[in-house]
Amino acid sequence: MRYELFYWSGIQGRGEFVRLALEEAGADYVDAARRAGGEQRMMAMMNSRRCDPPPFAPPFLKANKLVIAQVANILLYLGGRHGLAPKSEAGRLRLHQLQLTLTDFVVEIHDTHHPLGPTLYYEDQRREAAKRTDEFWKSRAPKFLGYFEDIAAHGGGPYLDGRRVSYVDLSLFQIVDGLRYAFPKRMKRFERRIPRLAALHDRVGARPNIAAYLKSNRRIPFNTDGIFRHYPALDR
Repeated sequence: MRYELFYWSGIQGRGEFVRLALEEAGADYVDAARRAGGEQRMMAMMNSRRCDPPPFAPPFLKANKLVIAQVANILLYLGGRHGLAPKSEAGRLRLHQLQLTLTDFVVEIHDTHHPLGPTLYYEDQRREAAKRTDEFWKSRAPKFLGYFEDIAAHGGGPYLDGRRVSYVDLSLFQIVDGLRYAFPKRMKRFERRIPRLAALHDRVGARPNIAAYLKSNRRIPFNTDGIFRHYPALDR
């Protein structure tokens, strides 16, 4: 099967969590919106009555006649098909639960630079962003990342779910990588508290398919339009 991934062409964003799973699986896929006319096609699909219901927002994945939206939902589908999730129902639900928790954390990360909402520019909410970022590193990052650090401590193997890599490991790689880009100073200090997640990041990044992807032009560089944005005023 050849998948079509639909997401904005110039950013990693939420689409990157799906790209990492597709790359690790060695799946045949097209990053559709990065092709000529791709974003127009993406918008047309979101407004099409042929999808029931149509996707609310990208990313979404087209797999033959299926159109699957929402990152955690897409990864639940891909995980079962490509060995990135356990075979048991309990195991799949466990990973889905963890991914939904990461979805909540991604919102918290985004809100460090846009606490008043995405319709305003960062420059219009600098003071609020600084306050929100301080609170993020004081309470929110320790709460979320500490939770996953505890899970890693009891995983019984090199990955969260034991000896086999899962899509949650890939998502945690992206979160650590993104926080290192957005907050290099703060993250350097904070990583002393999450040594297992730091090691997991490096382990995932060294996997052959992921390492090749990171070196390729398929990996869009971090920039100040995505979820992870580096603003020096917020990184003290």
